[in-house]
Amino acid sequence: MSEAKAFDRVADDYDRMRGGMERGRQAAAQLAEDLAPGPVLEVGVGTGVVAAGLAELGHEVHGVDVSPAMLARAAERLPGRVSVGDARALPFPAGSFDNVVFTHVLHLVGDMPQALRETARVLRPGGRLLAVHGDPAADPDELVAVLDRLAVLQPPRPDTPERLDAAARAVGLERLRHEFAPDYERATSPRQLLESLERRMPPYLWDVDDATWARVVEPALADLRALPDPDRPRVQQWRVHRSVYVRS
Repeated sequence: MSEAKAFDRVADDYDRMRGGMERGRQAAAQLAEDLAPGPVLEVGVGTGVVAAGLAELGHEVHGVDVSPAMLARAAERLPGRVSVGDARALPFPAGSFDNVVFTHVLHLVGDMPQALRETARVLRPGGRLLAVHGDPAADPDELVAVLDRLAVLQPPRPDTPERLDAAARAVGLERLRHEFAPDYERATSPRQLLESLERRMPPYLWDVDDATWARVVEPALADLRALPDPDRPRVQQWRVHRSVYVRS
């Protein structure tokens, strides 16, 4: 399944199941302190929750995404400032932005080095790349235990800190800082997580075949169904990798 079609399929429920504007505002607050003055492009803007959070903080924000259905939601939050486009061929002239933001997107773009070449092209000299990337983590609990069981289905991440550093250096982006730090707090019930997994919302479930689903995923879903208080939210604090680079 292509990335665009996969996100088109879940667009109607994406905000409801992924934290919506509350999560977007939390992420925006973490990113805002590292932005350079000037316009911002969020690549993989999705439904626009992070971009809208940055706009609420006073930034001029534009968004690009491969999914027209996701962009239809983003357009309601960023009217006139969203475009259909691929991270590997951004539809903007060179030197258009002072900031480019990727939030949990670099592992999905298909060719991270090419996406970074495009980032360097559309950034002005002294402009910044802000990336939230790599595997997020939360303290162990009964929901995290279920997700850990499914980790065997995830392909190797191209956006580890080491790989991102190497790809950024190759296109003239110098790292200013990296941290693995709290990003957002989320309250999720077993029933909500069950619905998300059953609907194959995580990208690593998009192409799982029936045999693997029965062998790996279904036992994890059974564990979720067996948890007590299925509608009681479990509060989790998720930590993420955040890296900031500057274009020379």
